[in-house]
Amino acid sequence: MKTIDYRKIITESCRVILGITFLFSGIVKCIDPVGGAIKIEDYFGAFGLSAFNPAAMFVSSNLSAFEFMLGLCILTAVHRKLTTMCMLAFMTFMTLLTLYLAVFNPVHDCGCFGEAIIITNWQTFFKNALVLLPASIVTYLYHKRMTPLYTYKVYWFIVVFAYAFPMWFSLYNYTHLPIEDFRPYKVGANIPALMSFPADAPQDEYRYVYEKNGKKKAFAPENAPAEDSTWTFVEAQLVKEGYIPPVTSFELYNDAGDNVAEEILSAENGVFLLVAPKIEKASDKKIDEINYIYDYAREHHLDFYGVTNSTREEINAWINNTGAEYPFLTADDVTLKTIIRSNPGLVLLKTGTILNKWHYNDIPSEDRAGAVVDGLLHAPDKQAEKENSPWIWIISCFTLPLLLVWIYDYLRNRRKKTN
Repeated sequence: MKTIDYRKIITESCRVILGITFLFSGIVKCIDPVGGAIKIEDYFGAFGLSAFNPAAMFVSSNLSAFEFMLGLCILTAVHRKLTTMCMLAFMTFMTLLTLYLAVFNPVHDCGCFGEAIIITNWQTFFKNALVLLPASIVTYLYHKRMTPLYTYKVYWFIVVFAYAFPMWFSLYNYTHLPIEDFRPYKVGANIPALMSFPADAPQDEYRYVYEKNGKKKAFAPENAPAEDSTWTFVEAQLVKEGYIPPVTSFELYNDAGDNVAEEILSAENGVFLLVAPKIEKASDKKIDEINYIYDYAREHHLDFYGVTNSTREEINAWINNTGAEYPFLTADDVTLKTIIRSNPGLVLLKTGTILNKWHYNDIPSEDRAGAVVDGLLHAPDKQAEKENSPWIWIISCFTLPLLLVWIYDYLRNRRKKTN
């Protein structure tokens, strides 16, 4: 009777867990490389390395590609010893790093799954310490029990492809908008609804600390001695945080310092927002298309605003360089970067609902703009149906080369061994 190799079963299970986790982590970061760069800047700032901020995008893209490469290589058992050794070294470093983040909290969340899944620093540490690090130890110790999907002769292709694909995918999502929007301001979202509180939303729970005769005591709200003058109020302590809406603040200020966000979010005709977090760094390569849409908006009684976090001098420089005639509003830098991952990017709103967003590379040309905008304003559902998701051809670009190489490898190398 054949004995069951439990160590192989455990090793292969750990290999699958690590492979899927790293592939997922790498791909969601590739979907939003700008968000990854922002997170890297947070790390640089937390460790006093802000001078390296210009390299944040480079670090973000390469880190995502490295994670993806490790995930694919361990999943296919390519260069088993080297791959598992790199995986163990990476997970040891990340476990120590996330322990530091959990204890000292210099960065709110580690960003291990980008904006797709946000977990606390302690949750990240336990994920690493209890699951991924032990799995990487097992695969390193028993890497010879992992069954390779390819022969050694094509390992070079798998490694190169595993790194090149996510780098290309990051570039694609950087030069266009992310193909999946994990942030609140996605197409179809209603901003006022995102800021509202459901009727049954849990509220913040506090306990109140009072002092009497030099001794402090905490009370539940219903038992607080607010009417007893012998007690002195000290502080309110948050016991449990209540519901936090996806959007906590949305403010747009005109030159007079007035917040006109409510007016813009209630506009029924439609509003264009040309969002440029830093107007001095914004691309002007599509300025003709932007100016044409502004002209179209005026002709069809639609509002059009530029929105930035830059100074009036920098706004004036943009106006002088581009001939912009539209008024400018100012807003929080973080809010603008969250709304759209493009500088500038164009957003179309109607009664507070985001009908569409465009990276500056994808702003409709003059011969298409009218039909596209008219379709969005009057039949947004039908317009959305016309837009084909690029996921099908992106998945094909990933799976087909691997499949073809596997077939080639089997016919040329594995079958020879069998014969």
